[in-house]
Amino acid sequence: MKATWSGTLQMGLVALPVRLYAATQEHSVRLHEIHVADGSRVEHRRYCKAEDREISYEEVGKGFALADGSTVPLTEDDLAHLPLPTKRVAQVLGFVDGRDIDPLSYGRPYYAGPGGPGADRPYVLLVEALARTGCVAVAKLALRSRERLALLRPHNGVLVVQTLLWQDELRDPGDLAPSVPVTDRELNLAEVLIREMTGIDGGEVHDEYAHALEELVDAKVTGGAC
Repeated sequence: MKATWSGTLQMGLVALPVRLYAATQEHSVRLHEIHVADGSRVEHRRYCKAEDREISYEEVGKGFALADGSTVPLTEDDLAHLPLPTKRVAQVLGFVDGRDIDPLSYGRPYYAGPGGPGADRPYVLLVEALARTGCVAVAKLALRSRERLALLRPHNGVLVVQTLLWQDELRDPGDLAPSVPVTDRELNLAEVLIREMTGIDGGEVHDEYAHALEELVDAKVTGGAC
């Protein structure tokens, strides 16, 4: 696996070099946009409204939109020199009970591996200590040009770094929950149903949509029935 981030995990006076690797790989079905009349691919071009022309990728930059509609241009050099202490350092803020973290705030998971000579022993020590105590670490680091909170937890002897959404990124559900009284008898029946359906084999669950789409494409290619 190719490392997506490398730096130091800082816990007080303890510094542990680590590398992050993507822990998941989605196999999403991708459909291209086409011109219905002739089946040719549709391209999305970079267009400048001010100059009324198409521009090359080299002419595309980044900018911050202000409330009045104007834009402040930002160069790659501007962004590279932002004073981010977490750019190469994942700062552990503290340890909490893993059950106190709302799964709603979970982001993308990464595997963290030892990042240098002498890192193996403190790495194993951290993973084993987290597993024994049931605690997780909450850290702050910069990933993909954004500073993020992250949860550090053990998983089968490996340290997992799970990015977390900021509190202001979690939406309030409002009044989605209905206010309807239920009886003890109804609750008992619901619990019986849950117990009867407890357990699932993830290996037996497959993406039926992707399989059906592949069969449809094969049928169209071979001229068979759809």
